[in-house]
Amino acid sequence: MCLGIPGRVLEIHDEAGLRMATADFGGVRREVCLSCTPEAEVGSYVIVHVGFAITQVDEAEAHRTLDVLRAMAGAVEGELGEPLP
Repeated sequence: MCLGIPGRVLEIHDEAGLRMATADFGGVRREVCLSCTPEAEVGSYVIVHVGFAITQVDEAEAHRTLDVLRAMAGAVEGELGEPLP
């Protein structure tokens, strides 16, 4: 199964010419590429699929989606490598 998971951008940095970010997925932090979402800023919520932020969402939608994903714990663990706290 492939999921797009909402994460909050904590910091943005450049890595080998790519715009990258550290994103928080409800307690799990991962590095993500922001090349597809150039408008994303620190504090923005983005939907991440296989390490790429593919779109922005508002905070309320991100929290609703995370709540649904917590109810599907096995799917999230398969995508992130660990369950959401």
